[in-house]
Amino acid sequence: MRFRLLQARAPGDPVRGEERVSFAAKMGIDIDRVLPFDLLAEPYRPFDDGVDAVLVGGSGDWSVTDDAPWVAAFCDGLAEVSARRVPMFASCFGFQALVVGLGGQVATDPSSAEVGSFDLTASAEALADPVFAELGASFVAQLGHKDRATVLPSTVTLLASSARCPYQALRVTGAPVWATQFHPELTMSENQARYERYASKYRAAFDADRPAPFRASRTELLLRRFYEVVSA
Repeated sequence: MRFRLLQARAPGDPVRGEERVSFAAKMGIDIDRVLPFDLLAEPYRPFDDGVDAVLVGGSGDWSVTDDAPWVAAFCDGLAEVSARRVPMFASCFGFQALVVGLGGQVATDPSSAEVGSFDLTASAEALADPVFAELGASFVAQLGHKDRATVLPSTVTLLASSARCPYQALRVTGAPVWATQFHPELTMSENQARYERYASKYRAAFDADRPAPFRASRTELLLRRFYEVVSA
């Protein structure tokens, strides 16, 4: 299988390359099978992409609430991927874009921001899900966001929540499409390095005196399970 990695990263941002490495490593595949696509350079056209599955990561500088043509086209593109039942795993910015593309709502809400490692609770549906079941009823996840979903689309199933954000993970009902507000492509150390890289931006958006807590997590197994399920 070949995977298209959709990225919204500024030119020169080293996270571009790091993100690709992280997704490939967590799925346990060769990096050459993860093909990057720069969303800032040209519109994404899912109907003629020619890959087997889609991955979406985070965004260092942009929000799905931004009034930019490429953001709206990106959200619509993820909805098209879902409608075509193309396998997809989207994290953070990708989660939010999928929510918007499918008719849900996302708001910028620094008071509910999560930066670091947080406890999440799985839904009953998650415990029966082929990708999520292995995590169990509660788990630690790696996060870094100030936007959050406020209304989920009617076409998705909620898989996880946290004390600050009720909508942390979803699956499109009847499709091989999963999305998480958290970052299963990052380990604790990788999330901490990401935090330190973007420290000035985080301090501008959040309480600079509030330290980010970091703990070990097992959520990276979600990408391995995603690969096993969609490649079977």
